[in-house]
Amino acid sequence: MFESLQGRLQKIVTQLTGRGVLSDADVDAALREVRLALLEADVNFKVAKTFIDRIKAAAAGQQVTKHLAPGQQVVKLVHEELVRLLGGEARELHMADRPPTIVLLVGVHGAGKTTTAAKLASRLKRRGRQPLLVATDLRRPAAVTQLQVVGAQVGVPVFSQPGATDPIKIAQASLDEAERRGHDVVIIDAAGRQHADDDLMAELRAMRNALHPHDVVLVLDAMAGQDAVAMAERFQEMVGVDGLIVTKLDGDARGGAVLSVVEVTHRPVLFVGTAEKLDGLEPFHPDRMASRILGMGDVLTLIEKAQETIDTETAAEMERRLRRAEFTLEDFRDQLRSVRKMGPLESLIGMIPGLSGRAAGLAGAVDERSLGRVEAIINSMTPDERVHPEVIDGSRRRRIAHGSGTSIQDVNRLMKQFDEAKKLIKRVGEFEKRGKKGKFPFPLS
Repeated sequence: MFESLQGRLQKIVTQLTGRGVLSDADVDAALREVRLALLEADVNFKVAKTFIDRIKAAAAGQQVTKHLAPGQQVVKLVHEELVRLLGGEARELHMADRPPTIVLLVGVHGAGKTTTAAKLASRLKRRGRQPLLVATDLRRPAAVTQLQVVGAQVGVPVFSQPGATDPIKIAQASLDEAERRGHDVVIIDAAGRQHADDDLMAELRAMRNALHPHDVVLVLDAMAGQDAVAMAERFQEMVGVDGLIVTKLDGDARGGAVLSVVEVTHRPVLFVGTAEKLDGLEPFHPDRMASRILGMGDVLTLIEKAQETIDTETAAEMERRLRRAEFTLEDFRDQLRSVRKMGPLESLIGMIPGLSGRAAGLAGAVDERSLGRVEAIINSMTPDERVHPEVIDGSRRRRIAHGSGTSIQDVNRLMKQFDEAKKLIKRVGEFEKRGKKGKFPFPLS
């Protein structure tokens, strides 16, 4: 989503850090480029101006840091102000001292509110909570059915009252149901409209006053651009909002909504939708997002994704097998599946410091379809062939290619790459054994 902004800002960062001396004119020219980059990313023009003015004020009153070159100091200021613009610190939901915690999701139709409710419930369930979804959107056709479908997909019950016409009474009844069944979080999918009209605002305001939710969370579509910012202002003024969830962050939007909405509403972004799948909801960390935008990577989020996806015992067993050179094609397939569960390849590459600017190119070189072909080839092998690939002769390769819908060349390529990987793993193991004696089993050049 931030691809265009990332490219512009990273180019500016490279120019600044690559010069040993910077004049005031150089800094002004760089900040003009930053402002243009923000405006092109659809950031509100007032927000962009305030952003640049803060950097200039900070630069004027800043003490010279001996450990940083002038260009690095400017980049440091841009990073700090970008973190501030995005909200400063990460915040999750307010959990009630006495359950259930009540979360009221509001927004207009098309923002992804109902799907987001299921994503949020899924995230809470994975963290040991017992959420209950509540269907109170009685205006949109099939809204209740949609919530029931996505609720079933994530294994979270949905409370509804067929034939009921008062959403507030449904929500109040759901709280009694939650206490009776031991649910500690109630997520209410409130009514929406095509537009944030007065009737919707009045209904949501009445629901807030009746339920006293711990968090009123506005769901915004990142693709809406400046319209999302105007909508957030209206919801904040008319209903009162405690936090935001921005959906479709993996789309083609320029990013202006995320960069503007916090500054305009003075409310934090709690979560962002990063994929269509029902596990595609991530906590929003302003500092990590700022680092990603400036090409500094996001190693912490990458580690957290790996920890959520890869079982610790499985990882330890895999390390043991690698050290003993017992790595098989079946192990390779399992690792490939784990990586694919972590999210889109381009997103993962963008979290690695130094590679974010090349994420699209690298992901294109090894796209999702090629990973799928590799998995299909391995799946077409017999269990014995996966453990002992040396038995795979010409006829077996033809059978594997036919069974996986690939070519014999694809099978040959995988076998060659796997053989080279096994040789490298073996040589690394020998290096570890001989390292104390200072002997290297292979040349370093």
